[in-house]
Amino acid sequence: MILALRMLVFAAVVLGVLLGLHRYFWMRLARDPSWPLGVQRGAAVLLFLLFFAMVLTLVVSRTAGRDAAKPLAWAAFTWMGVAFFLAAVLAVTDFFRAVLPAPIDNARRTFFARLIAGAAGVVALGAAAKGAANVRSPVGVVHVPVLLPRLRGARVWRIVQITDVHVGPTIGAEYLSSVVDRVNAQSPDVVVITGDLVDGSVASLAAHVAPLRRLVAPHGVFFVTGNHEYYSGAAEWCAHLATLNIRVLRNESLAVGGDDGFTLAGVDDWTAHQFARAAPGHGHDLTSALRFADPDRPVVLLAHQPKSVKEAALLGVDLQLSGHTHGGQMFPFMFLVRLQQPFVAGLSQVNDRTQIYVSRGTGYWGPPMRLGAPAEITVLTLAARGTPTGNA
Repeated sequence: MILALRMLVFAAVVLGVLLGLHRYFWMRLARDPSWPLGVQRGAAVLLFLLFFAMVLTLVVSRTAGRDAAKPLAWAAFTWMGVAFFLAAVLAVTDFFRAVLPAPIDNARRTFFARLIAGAAGVVALGAAAKGAANVRSPVGVVHVPVLLPRLRGARVWRIVQITDVHVGPTIGAEYLSSVVDRVNAQSPDVVVITGDLVDGSVASLAAHVAPLRRLVAPHGVFFVTGNHEYYSGAAEWCAHLATLNIRVLRNESLAVGGDDGFTLAGVDDWTAHQFARAAPGHGHDLTSALRFADPDRPVVLLAHQPKSVKEAALLGVDLQLSGHTHGGQMFPFMFLVRLQQPFVAGLSQVNDRTQIYVSRGTGYWGPPMRLGAPAEITVLTLAARGTPTGNA
């Protein structure tokens, strides 16, 4: 009941924000430039239809099959990206409007309002076009050397991480298949998927995640849940991924390798406890995950959200691998992400022992665009000393 109430409040807030944003667009792009009344009315109708398409897509993508949602999703999510850039540009222009003196006569005010509207539209469309082009490029491979002093021997471990693929209305089997090919080409010892793999039910997306069965890693393929799994039926997805030879780590750990190996631990998403009715028994529990871990082996933790690292550092985790942030996905959103997560992207030192790597993600959510935060497949090479470059 409490969760349902929270979801209703959240939905109402989202609807209010979206509606207010589209009214703001109408004010800045149609009303303020004093376009003819017919143009203003036409803009109002168009913006309302775009608002309605965004809302409808959020509903249809959860209730209808992928094929039914796909055309509407492409249109609505593309507009979502354009709207994001448009809002960012108009916010900057509003700042200058507030600090600079306004033109005295109406003719000049109209001229500058039309100039701003036109410039904002051009910049927003240009940024959206560049962002869309970026996601059509092959996903880049990022190599990250990590020193783990508590590793024994000279063995160098290769962990390949993918995360935040968001298989759903606009990402399907073809995209994921190309990712699998690139992962396998890295000759990983271990493959890890750190959540937000899907946006939809098993029934709708099973065929589109099937390429994951082709992942090859001698020490295993592992998965932990992200928040989006809990919107999509986490229990069902955990069971289905097991049929694809993927080990789901739910607040548990296991030893990888022999004496020169490490402990691999995984926890449910930070928000899993909020979905107790839909996913009984799920909840972030790092203490349980490390209960049987060998204290003499370094610990690599899979945790979808970077905010888990505060507890991980207290419990002596050596390296946490996370996603969730998308690196911000579209400039300048990364600056807002930092308000909600302690780390946004890349490798960071938390304390003398604990490090965290936050991937920018392998797919995208919502707008099929990336700007300033390219998608990645991450190859982490772990060694006790020196510069780790590959397998020993």
